[in-house]
Amino acid sequence: MSNSLIMPQWRRRLLEEHLFPALILLQLVLSVVFILIGYLKGDIYFRGVGVGLIIGWVTASIAYLFKRSNEKQGPNENVGNQKISK
Repeated sequence: MSNSLIMPQWRRRLLEEHLFPALILLQLVLSVVFILIGYLKGDIYFRGVGVGLIIGWVTASIAYLFKRSNEKQGPNENVGNQKISK
């Protein structure tokens, strides 16, 4: 395996910590751009793409908030290991 295929630790950490928020912001910016283009050109299709991106942005933001709140709480060790009694 060559060294070009191995990702350095600092790059992996940077991607794991900042990729998701960067993609969420990109989605927000693209949605605003498409909505503005739709209103300026009077084209309903561009506005529809912008609305779809806003829906995706809200969904991704909610997922990111849940992910961050679960990371702060820490993993539950007892989840999935509970015995069910009859």
